[in-house]
Amino acid sequence: MVDASVDNTRRVLVAADKFKGSLTAVEVAERVTAGLRRVVPDLRVEALPVADGGDGTVAAAVAAGFERREIRVAGPLGQEVTAAFALRGDTAVVEMAEASGLQRLPAGVFAPLTASTYGSGELLRGALDAGARTIVFGVGGSATTDGGAGMLSALGARFLDEEGEPVSPGGGGLGGLARADLSGLDPRLDSVELVLASDVDNPLTGPKGAPAVYGPQKGASPDDVEALDAALTHYAKVLEAAVGARAAEHAAAPGAGAAGGVGYGALLLGARFRPGIEVMLDVLGFAPALERADLVITGEGSLDEQTLHGKAPAGVAAAARAAGKEVVAVCGRLALPPEALGRAGIRRAYPLTEIEPDIATCISEAGPILERLAARIATDFLT
Repeated sequence: MVDASVDNTRRVLVAADKFKGSLTAVEVAERVTAGLRRVVPDLRVEALPVADGGDGTVAAAVAAGFERREIRVAGPLGQEVTAAFALRGDTAVVEMAEASGLQRLPAGVFAPLTASTYGSGELLRGALDAGARTIVFGVGGSATTDGGAGMLSALGARFLDEEGEPVSPGGGGLGGLARADLSGLDPRLDSVELVLASDVDNPLTGPKGAPAVYGPQKGASPDDVEALDAALTHYAKVLEAAVGARAAEHAAAPGAGAAGGVGYGALLLGARFRPGIEVMLDVLGFAPALERADLVITGEGSLDEQTLHGKAPAGVAAAARAAGKEVVAVCGRLALPPEALGRAGIRRAYPLTEIEPDIATCISEAGPILERLAARIATDFLT
């Protein structure tokens, strides 16, 4: 029997990202909902799984009502894979990790010098073929550091060496680039609004550029990082000769270094850079859902310093705080003090480790533990 003091008239919005390696954003929402309803069986819960532009972005769009479209494209090593984008009306959500992400590499294999974004360009072309007039291009989780050259090639650009032959795939091949020709780019790109959605604002090259900051995560050795930075610097100079000063301006712009420089390629296509979570909240219909909510539950696998710099929970909390809504968070691991959470607009965070100290068990049993945490939230905030 539910205690008479339980307030079941309140409406809860669950707007959390995935727990990477354990639960998808959809599964997080399901488990939180189940846990809340252990305490308040007829509680009104609205689930809106979110993503910040990285892996899981298409799944979040599909959960919000977009149609999933699958096509065959090239993976980062050229192998054919089935990748998906999301479509609703004339708006498409394209996730570059679907084609060119680390998850597309064989287990334990990295290819920092040769992995290509060609398949991401094929995904964009698929969205154009489907009639998209607005394309949200979510970037993150990439296996690549090719400055978007592969993507541009799939859309009609040509990158040639001294012999007039196409350069080798990947960032390493750009060191031999002699000429770039963007005149053959798909003309439909001129009439499409392309939004570059990313949670990072790095430039293309330099100490804060794509190779230096993210190359090691993709298996790049110090020598590889140096080679990739030199190759991408050369690539931008060759493009400057081809398309003018805007090539250099885009290389230094925020977001150019996103996903191994695919952001740079998107900027060359005329994309507008926006923080990924802001774009996705707009696309997913977060504002009206927030208006209906009394309590917002957000979260992700690890709440840490990175969370505060453009990750989904920070974006959700900022929007909720602006609307005067109370926010709590769930997570696998909590590495932020209460004062940092408070500044981000999060009243309290509930980590899985609060119930189960063993990290391995938290990962393997994330769902059941999360349900127990959600029951605690219901007890603390809804009774």
